[in-house]
Amino acid sequence: MPALPTTSSRASADYRPAFVPVTGAGGLPSSPACRQGLDTMRDGYVERTVTTSDGVRLGVRDYGGAGAGIHTLVLLHGLCLTQESWELPIRQLVRRWDNTVRIITYDHRGHGRSSSAPMHSYRIDRLAADLAEVLAALRITGPLTLAGHSMGGMTALAYLGRPAVHRPVEPHGLVLIATAAGRLAERGLGRLLATPATKILFEVVQRMPQGSTDRAIRALVRPVGDAVIRYRGQRSCHRSALAAVAASAIRTTSLRTAAGFLPSLRRYDQNHALASIAANTIVVSGGADVLTPASHARDLHAAIPGAAHLHRPNAGHMLLQDEPHCISEAINCAMMGMQHRPGRAANVWASRDSSAAPQLDAAAS
Repeated sequence: MPALPTTSSRASADYRPAFVPVTGAGGLPSSPACRQGLDTMRDGYVERTVTTSDGVRLGVRDYGGAGAGIHTLVLLHGLCLTQESWELPIRQLVRRWDNTVRIITYDHRGHGRSSSAPMHSYRIDRLAADLAEVLAALRITGPLTLAGHSMGGMTALAYLGRPAVHRPVEPHGLVLIATAAGRLAERGLGRLLATPATKILFEVVQRMPQGSTDRAIRALVRPVGDAVIRYRGQRSCHRSALAAVAASAIRTTSLRTAAGFLPSLRRYDQNHALASIAANTIVVSGGADVLTPASHARDLHAAIPGAAHLHRPNAGHMLLQDEPHCISEAINCAMMGMQHRPGRAANVWASRDSSAAPQLDAAAS
């Protein structure tokens, strides 16, 4: 098994075993508003609750590794999805690394097992603050790799755009999947964000009793989910996983959550932060993605120093289900800092220095 990059002596000294219950940021006793919940053992992971500084309870899963200076991988999901969307890549990552990598997933506020929050807090910058608080509460000091799908990738970029004093850990690796640094309202289905309907929907939903319209909205969006599953870019062997993810999104995501993030997505722009990213970065895109078209990925690749770009021409937006092996291999490369020339053109690796493109042998099959 390839060795992962080691961490500094400071990180080794500060490390705590993954299964020790946490109490607050940095492991210190915290105020009642920030005190963390009790851990619950599950098959292969520990369920935790991290309470943010504004009182939102985040449902966290900790696939804990063991050892000083262990590499931590944090996986961030997209809008209207949950941490469950990472299930297929996680299976492969756990098989690959066993107990030598600590994997963390959690549900964003208003999603999955996490509690709801005021609609005004459904913002990308607030998700970046949540990420910082999760890293602090779980005593993660490095080395760290962040991998984000769609809005999860935007969260990672917003975290990197925060002042250094508000970033408890600097990531060693970064994987950006079907995501963008901004200009969402200029391309693909994101153009809908620029219409007046977005603002009207937010204001109407904000005034409605919570949950009053969710059933009707879920009935309306279900055909959209079915169409995504049938789309030609989805491999039949992964359709059941994609169907489960779509069904979960329809069942668990409230209209307040879905509508609440729309204004923030319209304004979102982290292009100014890209040139300062020092992490080993891999950008992954799908040629059939109509939500975050591949042109966003090309912009990310061009602006982030040393970044590599993996494009899957027949894949859509749901790359975690359609290309789980490709995603897990991209994450492996980001964690290890691999820099080899690709063996097959099918992956369409693009790099300003072609010799710096990671090798994904299995993903090219």
